[in-house]
Amino acid sequence: MLSTEGPSQTYRAKREPLITPTMVLVGIIPIFTFALGTWQVQRLKWKVALIDDLEEKLEREPMPLPPQINLAALPDFAFRKVVLKGRWDNAHALLLGPRVRDGTIGYHLVVPLVRTDGSTVLVDRGFVTKDLAQTAKQIQSQAQGEAEVLGMLRTAQVRNKFTPDNHPEKGEWYWADVDAMAAYAGGEAAGVQPVFVEEIFEGHAGEASTRVSHGLPVGRSPTVDIRNSHVSYIVTWYSLSAFTTVMFIRLLLKRRQALARLPR
Repeated sequence: MLSTEGPSQTYRAKREPLITPTMVLVGIIPIFTFALGTWQVQRLKWKVALIDDLEEKLEREPMPLPPQINLAALPDFAFRKVVLKGRWDNAHALLLGPRVRDGTIGYHLVVPLVRTDGSTVLVDRGFVTKDLAQTAKQIQSQAQGEAEVLGMLRTAQVRNKFTPDNHPEKGEWYWADVDAMAAYAGGEAAGVQPVFVEEIFEGHAGEASTRVSHGLPVGRSPTVDIRNSHVSYIVTWYSLSAFTTVMFIRLLLKRRQALARLPR
């Protein structure tokens, strides 16, 4: 304590707090980021279990679809292989995209399939390059007779905020709005159900390259393509928690040393 004796007043040294508002903020960050890292661990466990379940479904034998598909049950059959037979409704073929395959910009060719024994469904026949997109539609228009398709059931895609609106009247389809596509193909009145099937391509890379160069669509590989980035998130959040913990400790020690040098 410093004091100056006088006839009327005594002066005392101002007491400085050990914890400042800045230190409180820095101290909250490691707790918050540690909680986020722990949450991502739980998310990782959930995602791994989901992928394992979908891969198990994908390994099952292809199944035929019923004449009328129960739309409410579709999510339970996502990634199941299916076998379809019917004729192509080439008049309502559309190009979905742009999409990228092996660094090449293009589209996916989506064609309704009028099933022999049931409703019409939408089939994503696969990737075609931008330069040969119209050629691919012309080739598709020549496909007559019954076709058999091995595909994979998919649920409707979620549109992100950066994706433009579809303009069916202009032939512009940026995202797979299955309901709108089904309506474009004739809707319920024409027996079209909003069911999306991705055709499977089981050939080798050389065959895929040949098909692409000739304007023929290349379907997807029979794999689960769900993104799983939770490990990187876990590393990021836990690293940030450790870094800010060290920062807080250093600030606390410096603050304590600074206060120790002040006169009392």
